[in-house]
Amino acid sequence: MDLFEVILSIHIGLGMICLLSGAVSMLVPKTKGGHTKWGEVYHGAYAVLAATAIILSVWKWNEIAYLFYIAVFSYGLAIYGYASRKQKWKSWLQHHIRGMLGSYIGAVTALLVNIGDSIPLLNKLPDLSYWFLPTIIGSPLIYIVARRYRKTSSVLKKYHTNQKSLLTQKAFFCYEHLCYDREARRLQHERKSSVYHTYG
Repeated sequence: MDLFEVILSIHIGLGMICLLSGAVSMLVPKTKGGHTKWGEVYHGAYAVLAATAIILSVWKWNEIAYLFYIAVFSYGLAIYGYASRKQKWKSWLQHHIRGMLGSYIGAVTALLVNIGDSIPLLNKLPDLSYWFLPTIIGSPLIYIVARRYRKTSSVLKKYHTNQKSLLTQKAFFCYEHLCYDREARRLQHERKSSVYHTYG
């Protein structure tokens, strides 16, 4: 086994890790914990996957140059989605969904372009369809998921705004009550002092 085959084997293994960890990350509850850990595995594997893809494509440019462009574009989406969450950009969740799902579509595209003709049923499709099928299926899913979480975020934002408003009202009420109580004590103290001076 020469060096090219070794790198190719590593590349294939990383591709399987990306597809598996990406699928698990999409299916587990979107909370800090399982989703975040699987997302880290996905991103880490994707970074090395892209690096090996670039090495392989440069090595045999005339045969698999397309792998270079898929790797650069797909990992660009992955780092875009990853960075949006890490740095908490404005509307970061929308960027995160588009970037990570877009990178997953890129990984599936690369898989189909390479082995689509050996997958039952899919091998009946024209070779050109392997380039576009994941995007045709995946793009509407990205839109649906992004829209769903946009609504969820809007509801949560409205809830937190109402909670803050209630807390502000409670704080103001407590402050007024405290001021009233202090004023009542002051007046009571003045009355006692007045009585003391009058009869003292």
